[in-house]
Amino acid sequence: MLQLKNITKVFSSFTAVNNITLHVNTGEIFGFLGPNGAGKSTSINMICGLLKPTEGEILICGGKDPSNSETRKAIGYVPQSLAIYNELTALENLRFFGRINGVPQKLLKSRISKALSMTGLERKKNQPAGKFSGGMKRRLNIGCALLHDPELIILDEPTVGVDPQSRNRIFENIQELNKEGKTIIYTTHYMEEAQKLCKNVVIIDAGEIIALDSVSNLIHNRLDKTVIEAVIGNQTISIKTDDPVKELEKLQKNNKFKSFQIREKTLEDVFLDLTGKKIRD
Repeated sequence: MLQLKNITKVFSSFTAVNNITLHVNTGEIFGFLGPNGAGKSTSINMICGLLKPTEGEILICGGKDPSNSETRKAIGYVPQSLAIYNELTALENLRFFGRINGVPQKLLKSRISKALSMTGLERKKNQPAGKFSGGMKRRLNIGCALLHDPELIILDEPTVGVDPQSRNRIFENIQELNKEGKTIIYTTHYMEEAQKLCKNVVIIDAGEIIALDSVSNLIHNRLDKTVIEAVIGNQTISIKTDDPVKELEKLQKNNKFKSFQIREKTLEDVFLDLTGKKIRD
């Protein structure tokens, strides 16, 4: 469904993306991960055809150029910044985005009905989007991007600032779309989401790929250390160690911890191990 071949993007003297090569199989949910400033947004904009690579080639849908306006119709893009009109109702937003994406009039009504049902907004369809909660706006944002029935769906941080119920509904939407055969690229800073939804992920940092594998392989092959979480005072600390017994004895001697647990390694452990714990701007 998607191929990136030696993609580089340079802005003036700054290299935002440096020689990235990867492919995404048709019908999979693929995680596109990285800290702030890693090059994710630039990469997504190139995949959507909004930016052209300085070097390299991007192909979608079996070999088509996404910068072509006809090819872009195969892409459904859900941006992190909400792309809906607060003055319009949910129904009016869906009708507008359906028409600008070229959905035939005879199909538009049924597509809108499906989008309202999927997002759980049937009873709110005549309310202005500006009166919606954050979660409702996110769900409407997704519905608007799907009206033209795209083959490749790009979800950029779709659960930012939403309540648990809307988050769960979005997960259900993604899994249902995937069952229908849609290919989904999922970007998020919530590693537990990527671990739950994605089979394969890429992690980029400073514009370069630092990991590209299945979630299970990354967790089990890249982290050899055991993870201990210990409660000391009012603080929970996380420790990676080759010798958990020795580490617990040392903690007990020096800190008198209240409790501890040895937990399973996660994708977040891998991510922090690869990218570090330094805060990014």
